[in-house]
Amino acid sequence: MDTALVIGGTRFIGRHLVEDLLAHDYDVTIFNRGSHDNPFADRDGVTHVEGDRTNDSALEAAAAEVDPDAVFDCVAYKPREVRAATDTFADCEAYVFISSGAAYGREEIPKREGVTPLRSCTTEQAVDDSEETYGNRKAEGDRAVAAAAERGVRAMSVRPCIVYGPHDYSERLDFWIDRVNRFDRVLVPGDGTNVWHRAYVEDVASALRLVAERGEAGEAYNVGDRRLVTLEESVELIANALQTDVEIVHAGPHELEAGGLSLDDYVFYREYPHVLSTAKLADLGWESTPLEEALERSVADHLESDRDGHEHGPDREDEERVLGILDTL
Repeated sequence: MDTALVIGGTRFIGRHLVEDLLAHDYDVTIFNRGSHDNPFADRDGVTHVEGDRTNDSALEAAAAEVDPDAVFDCVAYKPREVRAATDTFADCEAYVFISSGAAYGREEIPKREGVTPLRSCTTEQAVDDSEETYGNRKAEGDRAVAAAAERGVRAMSVRPCIVYGPHDYSERLDFWIDRVNRFDRVLVPGDGTNVWHRAYVEDVASALRLVAERGEAGEAYNVGDRRLVTLEESVELIANALQTDVEIVHAGPHELEAGGLSLDDYVFYREYPHVLSTAKLADLGWESTPLEEALERSVADHLESDRDGHEHGPDREDEERVLGILDTL
């Protein structure tokens, strides 16, 4: 494969995917509405086609203009969009849909492709825009990929867990980096041992390319860091990347309640571990970036940005009340 069409391509996962494709000698076209700055405006090997992917005619026009070997769908959030894309790009060598670990419908450790069942998706959920139906819609998108494969389309899915890394506009990891960077004492909900699997963005990008090149039609592939860490260890690794020391203070539900807080106020807190098996992807030859290196790059990008992730956790003054209570115990 020599040419790639990236639907999206300018913000986070898509941006890193374009970089990965360029590094592997693809000619790349990005297809989007042009709502965000294009970091590839002056880059050789990258062309921009403007259009709205929810408009089927625009998608068909892009397919005719670009005639790509591989298509990477970074911004399909509704099943109808996946069905339209798999029809439009049916003759391509590969169509890869970015699904999500949230598509799984049962708590297992680990969650495995083809073993752990997917969420159901009602007609109403399929057209909804709320966060509550995100996993349902991604699951139905996966089913649309499988149906397309049965029609002879080489369509596949990649299911990342929570993605982090440079240019992460969600700012979820930034909350914890900001806490460690600004304060000597970091409040960690619970006992610090909870696990929520995460995936470094450059590894997601390489996974997408490898699945296009080597994946099997109709299959889904989980992607996540090969080394899992607890929330407490994540904080420690961030401190190491910042070359600083912090005191980690644990707070259970009763202590947090005294400050008007709860465990779920904190990003990356999850009572039941969320773990994806990545063995199937590794069998394609995929490898993940060493965790320490991934976090060092993420921290460096954070320090150059104005992101602080404040929407993903409590105000510090509320935490200070909890810390004051803990100091009296």
